[in-house]
Parts: sequence; structure tokens; C-alpha cells
Amino acid sequence: MHEFAKLKFEHFEIDISALLAIIITCLIVFIVARLAVRNLSLDNPSKLQNFMEWVIEFVHNLVAGTMPLKKVAAFVSLAFTLIFFIFVANLLGLPFVIGTEHTQELEVMGAVIVSEADLAAHDGSVHLNWWKSPTADLSVTFGLATMMFLLIHFLGVKMNRKHYFEHYFKPFPIFFPLNLLETIVKPLTLGVRLFANIFAGEVLISTILMLSWFGIPLLAVWQGFSIFVGAIQAFLFTILSMVYISQAIVHEETEH
Repeated sequence: MHEFAKLKFEHFEIDISALLAIIITCLIVFIVARLAVRNLSLDNPSKLQNFMEWVIEFVHNLVAGTMPLKKVAAFVSLAFTLIFFIFVANLLGLPFVIGTEHTQELEVMGAVIVSEADLAAHDGSVHLNWWKSPTADLSVTFGLATMMFLLIHFLGVKMNRKHYFEHYFKPFPIFFPLNLLETIVKPLTLGVRLFANIFAGEVLISTILMLSWFGIPLLAVWQGFSIFVGAIQAFLFTILSMVYISQAIVHEETEH
């Protein structure tokens, strides 16, 4: 049996590997952001300060490409947090794999991780992975997509109520079902796209590791490519989120 470690309660499960990775991701983002704003200087900025200024400028331009300039400032912090968090989360599963082999029942905090039924169903040996990129978990990517879905429509109602509700019936009222379907599909595509790319990359890494030392050169090449994929996926999730926000709050420039 080869699966990720989960706390199994009576009515739900908690993926330990995803939870640990989310906590580590939050800590990395917080620490880097905190270090970047420490000892700020106009005359002699540090290399980290220069780098973060470049990132902020990049994010500002990204948001500016999706909505009028007068609305950009309000969403730069959100876009920066999204792209930074998702990029770090995408990369966490690349450096190493943590796995354990179990031939007996395993419980943590009263919750079953490996049961007798698991052992019996898999010849008495259960292999657990304790580490992965959080975005390789569908519940995490759908959680991010759902958060953006709720925020988008909250902002649409708050900042553009009249035109926000009108757009569901354009260009004709008969298009209401299609417009509603489009609204529902948006978070699904955000979550599935991010999950599928990161999960597929980690599956391939696990497959390469099975090749022993023969797979080391291929693993190095793939991990380098995975960094590129992780950056692209963070960029796509963020820019699409900004586009959807713009469509919800802007009606003069974006009729839909």
C-alpha cells in the first residue's frame, strides 16, 4: 500500500502530509516577507529588498493588465500573496520524499492512520508518504479556488451590484443558464488546472526515484523543469483570479 498519511476519524480524514506542507508554506512566505521589509533603506537597499521590489513591480504590472489603473492598488497585495504562496507550495514536494513502512497498526492522537483492515488488504505492509506539495492535493487547490470564487462574487456585489447582476442576463435573458454555468465552472478550472499539473509532476518524480541511481540525471532535469512549471501555474492562477475580479467589479471597460 502506497499512500499519503491521513488521520482517519469517524466521519472525515485529515491529510497529514498536506497539512504539514501548508504550515511550512505559510511560515516560508511570512519569514521571507518579514525579512524583506526589515531594515528598509532608500540609499543602500539589500539584495532581498531589491528582489522584493522587483517582484512587487512585476505583480503590479500583472494586475494592471487586467483592470483599470485606478483599481490596481487595492489588489496588488492579494495578487502578491497568491502568487508567492502558490509558487512556494508548488515547489515543496520537489527537494525530497519522506516515507515510512508499517507492519502494525498506527494511531496518532486517537485517530487511526494504519488499521488492521489496511494491513490485511495489502499483504501486511503499508508504505506512507508524509510529505508533498500542498497543491498536489485536490482539496487544497479547490480550497484556494473556492476562496477566490467567494471573494470575486462578494466584490462584485459590493463594488458593482447593479451591473454585476445584470451581466447574468446579457446579451439576452435566455443566456442566464449559460452565464450561471460559466460562473460555476470558473473555480473548477482554477482548482483542477493547478492540481493536475503539480500532482502529475510529483507522480513522475516518484516514478523516477524507482529507477535508483539510473534516474538521478533525469530527476535533476525534471526538477528543474518542475520549478518552471510551478512558476507558470502560480502565475496562471493569479492572473486568472485578477481577470475574474475585474470582470466582476468593472463594467465600463469590461462588459460581459
